[in-house]
Amino acid sequence: MPKITLRAARVNAGLTQKGAAELLGVHFLTVAKYEKDSSKIPFSLAEKASEVYKMPIECLYLGK
Repeated sequence: MPKITLRAARVNAGLTQKGAAELLGVHFLTVAKYEKDSSKIPFSLAEKASEVYKMPIECLYLGK
C-alpha cells in the first residue's frame, strides 16, 4: 500500500497548516514540526490527523 506524507495528506485535504492545527487542537508550528519529522508524532495525534485528513492511518507515512 503506498504511503503519503503528512504534508501531502494535509494539502490533499485542502487545509493550510493553520487550518489543520485548529482541527487537530494544536499550534500550527506543531503541525509544521511533525510534517518535517513524522517519526516523532504521538500515535494519538496521528490517529486524529488520519480522521481530519480523511485517510486511513495505514496510508500515512509516519517514519523516516
